[in-house]
Amino acid sequence: MDSPTSRWRPRPPRKRGRWAAGLVALVVLAGGGTWTAVADDSGPAVQREDRTLRLDGVPIDTSYFTSGGSERRPAVLIGHGFGGSKADARAQAQKLAADGYAVMTWSARGFGKSGGEISLNAPDAEVKDVSGLIDWLAGRDEVELDGAGDPRVGVTGVSYGGAVSLLAAGHDKRVDAVAPVITYWNLADALFPDGVFKKLWAGIFVTTGGGCQQLEKQLCEMYERVAVSGKPDAAARELLAERSPIAVADRIKVPALIVQGQSDSLFPLDHADAMAKAISGNGAPVSVDWIAGGHDGGDSEGARVEGRVGAWFDRYLKEDKGADTGPAFRVTRTGGIDSTDGAAQQRGASSDRYPGLSGPKGGGEEFVLAGGKQTFRNPAGASPPAISAVPGLGGGLAQLSSVGVGLSLDFPGQHARFDSRPVTDSVRVTGAPTVRVNVTAGSGKGSSEDSGKGSSDVVLFGKVYDVSPDGKQQVLPSQLVTAHRITPAQQGRPIELTLPAVDHAIDSGHRLRLVLSATDLGYASPAEPATYTASLEGPLTLPTAPQVKTASTALPWWTWGLPAAAVVIAAALLLSARRRTATPAPDPALADVPLQITGLSKKYAKSADRYAVRELSFRVEKGQVLGLLGPNGAGKTTSLRMLMGLITPDEGDIRVFGHAIRPGAPVLSRVGSFVEGAGFLPHLSGRANLELYWQATGRPAEDSHIKEALEIAGLGDALARAVRTYSQGMRQRLAIAQAMLGMPDLLILDEPTNGLDPPQIREMRDVMIRYAAGGRTVIVSSHLLSEVEQSCTHLVVMDRGRLVQAGPVAEITGSGDMLLVTTARDVGEPLVEKIAALPGIGSAVRTGDGLGLLVRLDGATSSELIAELVRLDLPLTGVGPHRRLEDAFLTLISGGSA
Repeated sequence: MDSPTSRWRPRPPRKRGRWAAGLVALVVLAGGGTWTAVADDSGPAVQREDRTLRLDGVPIDTSYFTSGGSERRPAVLIGHGFGGSKADARAQAQKLAADGYAVMTWSARGFGKSGGEISLNAPDAEVKDVSGLIDWLAGRDEVELDGAGDPRVGVTGVSYGGAVSLLAAGHDKRVDAVAPVITYWNLADALFPDGVFKKLWAGIFVTTGGGCQQLEKQLCEMYERVAVSGKPDAAARELLAERSPIAVADRIKVPALIVQGQSDSLFPLDHADAMAKAISGNGAPVSVDWIAGGHDGGDSEGARVEGRVGAWFDRYLKEDKGADTGPAFRVTRTGGIDSTDGAAQQRGASSDRYPGLSGPKGGGEEFVLAGGKQTFRNPAGASPPAISAVPGLGGGLAQLSSVGVGLSLDFPGQHARFDSRPVTDSVRVTGAPTVRVNVTAGSGKGSSEDSGKGSSDVVLFGKVYDVSPDGKQQVLPSQLVTAHRITPAQQGRPIELTLPAVDHAIDSGHRLRLVLSATDLGYASPAEPATYTASLEGPLTLPTAPQVKTASTALPWWTWGLPAAAVVIAAALLLSARRRTATPAPDPALADVPLQITGLSKKYAKSADRYAVRELSFRVEKGQVLGLLGPNGAGKTTSLRMLMGLITPDEGDIRVFGHAIRPGAPVLSRVGSFVEGAGFLPHLSGRANLELYWQATGRPAEDSHIKEALEIAGLGDALARAVRTYSQGMRQRLAIAQAMLGMPDLLILDEPTNGLDPPQIREMRDVMIRYAAGGRTVIVSSHLLSEVEQSCTHLVVMDRGRLVQAGPVAEITGSGDMLLVTTARDVGEPLVEKIAALPGIGSAVRTGDGLGLLVRLDGATSSELIAELVRLDLPLTGVGPHRRLEDAFLTLISGGSA
């Protein structure tokens, strides 16, 4: 964004001040401390050295990464998030080391294997430790120096580690560049926004840090004091502010790449805005990147962010003028859902200037809201609270907000609501909306005395919803809300409220809805009941940034994929014509057998001896619901794909109703399948996709039984919506309905319950049972053993490509004749053979841990078995019936693995 000089900051003689003076003497290596060299997992060129440094008497656990070569190189320090350790930064450190940096990670005080107590980045503790690490780097022969004791060094980190990177730049002039990721500018503003206690995040913060046992005493006392009162005091704000980057705002003068999360109710976008303005105001280059995820979850865009951090350091540490550091401002935008995997689609938008949160010139589009003067209540105890952001849950929903998915709840009588007219042209909000309101507080008695200026604070939570044209759906962009404390002096006159900063598109025909709520789950509201009155004093202003241009999107895969696939299919049909003429003749004896597999084998690609499936044989009869079980990699999906003719087996035979399976075999018209997900045209509705699929079969429309299939899907009104707006669970149900079109005689379902909620899983179980009861056959592959046990009549258990056992569920799980015998010591195979040979014993199999047996009785009673086991000096600890599928399955798999 600027034209940097060869080194960003001029290099006068250093006055290192109180932070640098004497720190070398404070860095004392632990006597006989650990010093190991470990080859990096990603390649032999990177070496890792682990050791404990003692800084100011506190042991700090560190790792140092370098690659080969004797040339000097810049150094990078990587801090970790709150509650984490140096291990969290290992992968990034390895990559930077491979790219030619000397990299150090460390566990901050109170975390990982480091000692000390958590001081929340106190200047004389955690920040001073960073200066100590810089001193250590200055003594390494391979680290580039800008002067005696002055290594060329950049600092990056996520959240807690991001804040310490900024603090280090403010306290230690040897820091040359920083790249903080989803971090805070003022921790007091983060936990006490506008004087309102963010209780849910504060509690998580303290708990993640190990509770008060790990926190510095004054921090613990501060938290407990605020948590009890429900309102921060001046001392609490001062304590957190002095340990935040804002305390050294005028001293951070190095190039800064600021990465902040849109899905972040802990450190929202206004923190990045404040740090960008302060650092650029000091004359340093600044770039801002709003990623899709954040502390509430969602996509952290790890690979892209780490790549951009690396490029930033290449430019400002290696002085590589050709390094592409990216635009001055970039934002990740979500729009639609990928039709292949249900993931939210993302595109980047950028501009050569950071627009700020109020737009490039502080303007925006204005929308008049209707609603008039409204009265609502803060309930006693502020309960039940409204719901907006839920830490850890908002991220995924925030990414989907542009396609009509959201989570929010406002209780009647506890909020004021103001709506706009439908938007005539779509508008993109980029920044923080504002609105002028007039608010007063009454006594809570609902009398006439509750008018005029109030005598107590009003705590409100402002949010702007995107409301669908029919009014049935309202989406809270990024699940964000802003807290406002309105004092008596501010009441009864117009004041401006700043609402959550977001990047969100509002489509034509949608309406805007401003909600002022008296409660919110994440915050502390006054416990005393009160009546609030609110009215608007002006329009809602939405900041826009038209200069931020969204990157062009590649054409949807189906615009070029379908024609290309048609050409490939046509060529395959031509090339396989002769092969199809050699298809074996049908076997009349198997005409009524839905499936028989004999000697089926398939090797992995480019492997002569590794099998995906090996010598698999089993048979399925009419009316059965067969469960195909096995751990990951057992060969289940490979077997199903061969059954569907999608891949060709190396050996063996597959017969469906007596017909051999080959690609395009006519008998496949009697088979419905859902294997490894279904592909839908994203721009068409769910119903249109099903109708188009059936039309492609060339069979009469009346044979589709589409009504029954749609009832099974249970998608309701969503069938009329484009599939790109569907959630993963909705896509799963639509795919199952597609498999059932035509009511096929053999139905094959691969993990059909993925994405379904418990009621839908139970409904799917009933569907499969009813489907088979009509004389049809169902084969289902699933990891939900409890569902398999309830819905399946027969089982096939596979492990590492081979058949382990097949038969009725009752036979495999064991009826009353199957006993589980537990023992005090390992049961050897010779003793197992003796037990299996006893009169009246059908079989005996060791359990996986060797401390038990599965014994099937064949005439003998349990008492007779116990007597024989005692006679054999077996140290029994228990004997009981064995009926659970999970136990039987694990026993079979363990046995197969021994």
